[in-house]
Amino acid sequence: MIRPEIPDNEALRLAALHRYEILDTEDEQAYDDLVTIAAGICGTPTAAMTLVDTDRQWVKSRHGLEMTEISREISFCGHTILTPDRVMVVPDTLADARFHDNPLVTAQDGVRFYAGAPLLAPNGHALGALCVVDNRPRELDAFQREAMQALSRQVIHLMELRRTSLELKRQLGERDWYEQQLQLHQQQLEQQNADLTEQTRTDALTGLSNRRALAASLVTALERAVKSGARVSVAMIDVDHFKSINDLQGHAVGDQVLVNLSSLLRSQFGGSGMVARYGGEEFVALLEDCDAEQARMQCEYLREAVAYLPGGVPLTISIGVAECRQGDAPDDAFRRADEALYAAKRAGRDRVIVAP
Repeated sequence: MIRPEIPDNEALRLAALHRYEILDTEDEQAYDDLVTIAAGICGTPTAAMTLVDTDRQWVKSRHGLEMTEISREISFCGHTILTPDRVMVVPDTLADARFHDNPLVTAQDGVRFYAGAPLLAPNGHALGALCVVDNRPRELDAFQREAMQALSRQVIHLMELRRTSLELKRQLGERDWYEQQLQLHQQQLEQQNADLTEQTRTDALTGLSNRRALAASLVTALERAVKSGARVSVAMIDVDHFKSINDLQGHAVGDQVLVNLSSLLRSQFGGSGMVARYGGEEFVALLEDCDAEQARMQCEYLREAVAYLPGGVPLTISIGVAECRQGDAPDDAFRRADEALYAAKRAGRDRVIVAP
């Protein structure tokens, strides 16, 4: 017995074979049909489609055969891939020095005839063979040899379809992954943008809305009021003698005073409008569905509640209230409320004054 030689291009040949990812896969009808046709055309009881791996011959499809793989050292197809340009025919294995004492030949009802058409990949590498086998000597005529070559090309077409399908699935999977990553990145960007937007509309110290957010909310509130006929009021709130608190007790204490006052403002006005830090120690409350008198009463309650804030710092506030008039621009309500606030300060502070 002569063992099949290893082709010079073995590494490239194996790489080409493994790209199909077909080794050790399940039986498939398409390959079985081609093998059955080969057996029928050649008139043999046995046929197979084999692939020659590193150290084995693996059988993808078979007709009249049970085995699924054998050692490459005793394989017939290992010899077939050495002559990729033609069908290898062994009319009588006992008369061939390569096979006469091969275990596949010497076994009971062993192989006496073999013919194999190499399976050639598009790059020319021989991957295995489409072969027919008989237990008695015989020959193939020209038509049968041509048919074997034609069928071997059909096997390669099926394998190419498999490779293309796998590659397409892989690309689709990668595309899905990239789309998921892109979507995740988009969500992160949107969240970052939302965070940035929130930062541009929120006062960092108190967590209240800032001046910009207040202006936008007042415009919206006035538009709703025009449509519904509801009233809208604005209250300007200022901490009395806040500079003295900072100068005498430090900015940390002053900041805590503003934070405590912000919590009170949020609980007082959060349900009926919005509260914003207007700047420094000034705050603004936007009160929807609230006329000037209702706003004054709420502000009086707020003024009295300030005295009970935690922190041990004596605190009073002055408040100016203005009701938005029909046809008012947003700045008009702010201006009148601000004028009322300064009137409250001039009158001695710690009071609420409503703009006329």
